[in-house]
Amino acid sequence: MKVRPLADRVLVKLEKNEEKTAGGIIIPDTAQEKTQQGIVVEIGDDKEKILVNAGQRVMYDKYAGTQIKINGEEHLILKIADIVAVVE
Repeated sequence: MKVRPLADRVLVKLEKNEEKTAGGIIIPDTAQEKTQQGIVVEIGDDKEKILVNAGQRVMYDKYAGTQIKINGEEHLILKIADIVAVVE
C-alpha cells in the first residue's frame, strides 16, 4: 500500500523503542513510553510550508498525528506544525 500525504502533511515511520535497559532488564510494551521520533517517508505537496525532506529523522509532539499501519509497520501522518525538530 502506498500513502501520499496531502497539503502540509508529512508521513513519518515510527522508530522502535529499546526493549532492554543497559543492565539487561527487559521492558514490556505496556511499560514503554511511546517514542516521539521518526523518519520522514513522504511529504505533502505544499513545498513552501514543509521544511523537512524524506529520509530526515524528526521529533514531533507527543499526541500529534493520525496513526496508520502500512505493510505491518507503524506510521504517523503529521501536520508540519506538529514537527518540532530535525534530529541530526
